[in-house]
Parts: sequence; structure tokens; C-alpha cells
Amino acid sequence: MVEKIAYADLPNCYRSSNEVVELIASSDLGPRILHFGFVGQQNEFVQTQPRGYSGHRLWHAPEAFPRSYIPDKSPVEFHLHKKFFSLTQPTEIETGIQKEIDISVTPDNNHVTVVHRLYNRGLWPVEIAPWAISAMAAGGKAIFPLPPRKPADGKNLLPTTMLAVWEYSDLSDPRVKIGKNFIMLNQDTKAAGPLKIGVMDTANWAAYWNKSHLFLKTFEYKKGLVYPDLGSSAEAYSAANLLELETIAPLQLLQPGESAVHIENWYLFRDVPEPFTDADIEKHVLPLVPT
Repeated sequence: MVEKIAYADLPNCYRSSNEVVELIASSDLGPRILHFGFVGQQNEFVQTQPRGYSGHRLWHAPEAFPRSYIPDKSPVEFHLHKKFFSLTQPTEIETGIQKEIDISVTPDNNHVTVVHRLYNRGLWPVEIAPWAISAMAAGGKAIFPLPPRKPADGKNLLPTTMLAVWEYSDLSDPRVKIGKNFIMLNQDTKAAGPLKIGVMDTANWAAYWNKSHLFLKTFEYKKGLVYPDLGSSAEAYSAANLLELETIAPLQLLQPGESAVHIENWYLFRDVPEPFTDADIEKHVLPLVPT
């Protein structure tokens, strides 16, 4: 079900829901998803102020200024299709890139599919990657899986993952917890400064726990392709007011007229105990990851 509503001082918003979850996006700006959560409950995303619109957005990687920071405050086209609706941004004059998001709420459960698409509307090839950024509400923690550990038996000679660390990040920060099988990054409203890490997430999922809710996103890691940010397919940026849970597609050389696609599947669960250790994640989070 999709209905037109006003939301966050924006008159042209669209609410899509079933009996479990609801999602709100607007054609007044974007493409951007402003609200996602259980029906009638809190927004899992953060909203900044005043009239600051956070939520879930689409950027293009690798990050660079000013290319990545073109404002998305202009109206977008809304199109209702049989099984989804789409939000299409006018082509960015500065970059020649056009952004589009397709959104589909599964009729009867906690699942949403978000298709992110970048078009090259310019006159020359551009190397680019769709970059999906979910700005989560304060108070939670991001969870990333690591590849299975194996014994040093003479056969396992090559590395299986990597960790990217931004120059303003400190791995001794208590927000970071690196375990045997998982990495956790906390959001802390008292933090003195931001912290960002990226991982080569080959398990195809990342999550954010907050107030007994678990927001889980799945995506496809494409082995053998080149990813931005030293090979990161998933990232988290923790600041005093939010935590951004991000996934990135491989870099692609887009010829004029071509597009790049990146798909996330979202799941939302309630009554999930807070994880503090690898054992907690294995007990309470892993069983929720679709196989």
C-alpha cells in the first residue's frame, strides 16, 4: 500500500507499509528515504534539525569534495509501479550523474527491497560506484561479520579480508570492538569526534542494533571486482548524533548512457538482546540473517 502524506514539513511524501513495517519517502527532495520502522513506532533513522533531512540516501563513490556533496534538496520524480515506486533525481549539473531509487515493501513481513541506480548522463566515461548510506538513530551499534577463522596449517596462506581506517579514526577508541568473528562499532553521543571504518564484507550483510531492534541489510559482495576505499564493501561512520551504516558496490566504468545498480534488502526485528560479544551475535543475530 502506498499513500500520499505530509511528513517532516514536506507536503509530498509517500508512505508504503504492510502490517509490520512502514517506510516514508518524499518527492520534495532526494532521492531519500526519511523514515523506516515498525508501524506506529520510532524511526530507525535519524532526523537532523532544523529542516535537516537525513534517513537513507544514495551517493556515488569514491568520496570526493565537492562531487560527492552535491545537495539533494531539489524535487524528484515519483512514479508508482505495480510492485514498487521509484524516485528519480534530475541529472546533477555538476557531475552529469543521475540518481534513482526503487522501493518495494514486501506485502506481509518485515522485508524491504531498495534498488539504487546511477546513470551517466554526461559526455565521457566515469568510474563510479553506487554508495547506499543509512543514517541510523543514536544509541546503537553496527555489526560486521568477518570471514570464518581457520587454523594455520600451511594451507591458509593468504589474507581473507581487510580493514580500512580513516585518518581521523583511532582504533583504540572504546567504540571499536574487534572480535574473532565480528566487528562492532558503537554510536556514542558523548564522543569527542567521528570515527570511520570499512571492511571487505564478503558475508553479504551488515546490521545495526538499537533499543532492542535490529536493522539488518543484505547485499551482494562480488568477488574479484575492485571496491572503493581500499576494498571496502561495507562501512560505518560513528559521530555524536548518528551512525551511518553504509554499503558500496564495485567500481564500474560507466560509458555515457550506462547505469550502475546496487541492491539492498532490509529486514527489521524486535526484541533482540543487545550484543556485547561474538557469542551474543552468534546466538541472537546470526539466526536472523537470511540464507
